[in-house]
Amino acid sequence: MSPTDPGAPPESVAGRTDRPSLADHTDRPSLAGRTVLVIDDSEAVRTAFDVLLALQGARVLGAPSPADGVTALERESVDLVIQDMNFRREATSGEEGVALFHEIRRRFPDVPIILLTAWTSLETAVELVKAGAADYVAKPWDDARLLTTARNLMDLRAARAEAAEIRAQRHGARQALAARFDLCGIVYESEAMHTLVATATQVAHADVPILITGPNGAGKEILADIVHANSAVRDKPYLKVNLGALPNELIEAELFGTEAGAFTGARARAGRFEAADGGTLFLDELGNLSGEGQAKLLRILQSGEFQRLGSNAMRRTRVRVIAATNTDLRQAMREGRFREDLFYRLNVIELEVSDLADRREDILPLARHFLQPGFELSAEAERALARYAWPGNVRELQNAIRRACLLSPQRLIRSAALNLPAGEWDDFAEPRLDRATVQQALDRADGVVAQAARDLGLSRQALYRRMAKLGLKVEGGRPPSRA
Repeated sequence: MSPTDPGAPPESVAGRTDRPSLADHTDRPSLAGRTVLVIDDSEAVRTAFDVLLALQGARVLGAPSPADGVTALERESVDLVIQDMNFRREATSGEEGVALFHEIRRRFPDVPIILLTAWTSLETAVELVKAGAADYVAKPWDDARLLTTARNLMDLRAARAEAAEIRAQRHGARQALAARFDLCGIVYESEAMHTLVATATQVAHADVPILITGPNGAGKEILADIVHANSAVRDKPYLKVNLGALPNELIEAELFGTEAGAFTGARARAGRFEAADGGTLFLDELGNLSGEGQAKLLRILQSGEFQRLGSNAMRRTRVRVIAATNTDLRQAMREGRFREDLFYRLNVIELEVSDLADRREDILPLARHFLQPGFELSAEAERALARYAWPGNVRELQNAIRRACLLSPQRLIRSAALNLPAGEWDDFAEPRLDRATVQQALDRADGVVAQAARDLGLSRQALYRRMAKLGLKVEGGRPPSRA
């Protein structure tokens, strides 16, 4: 609605005297290089915006009608649209503005839109904001608020465009990598994982041992798969041994084989090193290997020689070893639990996999990948997945999605079906605060948790959880619960 419409508030737009001076905004980031389209039938309104925004460095386009506005969008690259809700003096329903909004949103979905409203179209504007409008500004507007809103929206659009470009570049890089190498179906989006996968493909042809480190469930095994799939022995045997799943007394027999009578019930059989001759052997949970087993593994890596349990005969094998562990082997060496010479023999190439919580871009692509056919994630479920800390990493995420698909009463999975433990949200979704920082905030607030929470940028419930984790109490009160 233009400022001279009968339904508009009596104060004029162009003649206001209570606005902050334009000089108040000269120290704010300029709008130089930005283009704003103002669609309003009032020449006075268009002129007011021209003056206000041009002083901030923006290029301002004016359109007196919806048709002219759409034409301008077709011809020009526009960073922001400011549109009226009514385009005829007698109109007060906002129907023209609603139609224009939907037309712009349909044809130019990434351009933010600010709605200009008078009291007669405020309710309609609120509904349009729910439908995707960026914001609404009531007539007569406040210059400071409008400039802040415009600046924030255009900065946000630029940031999103940059993020989209980065995602497109990463997608292109992933496609190029997948075109050259067998990536074994790995799903990722993060730059950290892309670098790791690219490194795995680069070292795959090198005939050297590889050590893959990282937490349980983070994806160490699929990296080993990628290394073998792109190696010179990809058509040879590829065997896997989970050392963490075997009793210590059986690990050596599993790796090196046995002769009949080596121990009660033993029969002659080849071990994994013998069976994998010419190919690749993946040793998971390497930190569980005994000292004697470490010595034998070192000899195989150095000479290719080994003995079955219960035999004095020396055998030979040529195997590419990929080892993985969640154990801090350097600390284990300092404590005498892992041989230093074996570590450096294995650690020619080290691939370090990070926690899923440290590569958040991978969470939703993985979650969608794990969905059973016909299932979808609701927006609130995706937000819950993105905020959760995932202490069990990719394995926990996979199990959560599988469970949700089984238990969800409908095909659209909501956050309740994910059944994520509430206690694992703090460190990931909220600021990482140490005990001293939390205690100081409580002291400043005289023990008032709500006030301390506001100072720390947390909700009251989040601060209670953090206090419980840190063992803090409010003076004179009882220990907070983790609920």
